[in-house]
Amino acid sequence: MNNTMQLTAEDIIANANRLRWQIGGDFHEKVVEATFTEAANLADSVVTRPDHQARPTLDKTIDRLVTSRRWGLPIMFLLFALVFWITITGANIPSKMLDSLLIGRVYPWLHQVADVIHVPWWISGLLLDGMYLATAWVISVMLPPMAIFFPLFTLLEDFGYLPRVAFNLDNVFKKSGAHGKQALSMMMGFGCNAAGIVATRIIDSPRERLIAMLTNNFALCNGRWPTQILIATVFIGALVPAYLGGIISALAVMAVATLGVLITFVASWALSRTALKGQVSTFSLELAPYRPPRVLQTLYTSIIDRTIAVLWRAVIFAMPAGAVIWLVSNIHIGAPSLAEHLVALFNPFGVLLGLNGVILLAYVVAIPANEIVVPTILMLTVLVTGMTGAGRGAGVMFQTDTVESTAALFRAGGWTLLTAVNLMLFSLMHNPCSTTIYTIYKESGSLKWTVIATLMPLALGFSVTFLVAQVWRLLGGA
Repeated sequence: MNNTMQLTAEDIIANANRLRWQIGGDFHEKVVEATFTEAANLADSVVTRPDHQARPTLDKTIDRLVTSRRWGLPIMFLLFALVFWITITGANIPSKMLDSLLIGRVYPWLHQVADVIHVPWWISGLLLDGMYLATAWVISVMLPPMAIFFPLFTLLEDFGYLPRVAFNLDNVFKKSGAHGKQALSMMMGFGCNAAGIVATRIIDSPRERLIAMLTNNFALCNGRWPTQILIATVFIGALVPAYLGGIISALAVMAVATLGVLITFVASWALSRTALKGQVSTFSLELAPYRPPRVLQTLYTSIIDRTIAVLWRAVIFAMPAGAVIWLVSNIHIGAPSLAEHLVALFNPFGVLLGLNGVILLAYVVAIPANEIVVPTILMLTVLVTGMTGAGRGAGVMFQTDTVESTAALFRAGGWTLLTAVNLMLFSLMHNPCSTTIYTIYKESGSLKWTVIATLMPLALGFSVTFLVAQVWRLLGGA
């Protein structure tokens, strides 16, 4: 063994001598010179001296912009506004294609098959008009935005920009008693709140992770964007000339989304000083070098791990919701249906909030998915008002072809500008969908905090809409 080691050492010495001969000069001096040269180059790129500026690199040039106090936040807002715009605009075409396929073609075909084999009306109604239609609606509305938003979000993550977002917002979250990394889970919540809850795993502190879970619902998920856009277009955009309608509607939606961010800070501050007191933890945020995104890994992570997983949970909860919607509309107690009885029961409280019984019932039965709230509202409006020539029947959710026809249905249901404004607020501040509630329970392991996460935004929504309604009426609003 010793002879072998000696021969190996001799071989190493011989190789070093040959390398020294090839380099020329003193080998030791060459190595030391190369080491100090590399150290000097490294120092030049990171150290600033009065008589010598650090050599600029691409990473440092980008960071001077995206993490600066003056430009960091505006760039962040513009970038995420671009992501949301691409998501909302880009999802329109695939959503219409899925709607045309699943609801325009497959749904009538299934009814034809049911008629041919003489399926009883109540079975086909429950399975097709209820369970299938709710599931088809969730897939057509929910899948395209998630399939666009999550890859874009993951690309920003792979590129290395998201740690800069946490850096920019760290001070604000720290002042609100939360963790800087909550910025990332909040941003993920704009795609899907259930995915935002899962993203809180990056927060090490259990207390601060719980704060992030309890406040994530205030980030408008993709299931609530269509409601916001529709109501803003029908009511807010109609207040100004047509050429300004689109801009005013977009600003109204962005105002609601911004309000959600502000509520996140206020709620985090309140929780950190009451039920979840504690010292704000410190963490080392490594601003890793920018790197080209890994496209295949991005597609796998965003489509398989996020989009499909979240959509599957939503579908599981949407199917029973569709059954409930059909049942309450077709089970009669006396002449009126159960839905009409419930609307009459909820209506006084709804009017007190500046809403109505139809909206409250829609949010109760459509808790599994925000995507089916508007179709449920339209169906219940037709059912309660007894309108003819609109809709497909009791318990059959639908959407109209034009904004004008939607506006006509809303106004036939007694809607005013106050109803629209408070619906936009209530859409922001109400209980999470059942998929998010289930995810909160799985991630927190606590029934107590799951109940609090469910009821806290609902109580806030009731309080805010009540105050807005009272102020509105005091000022003489219609």
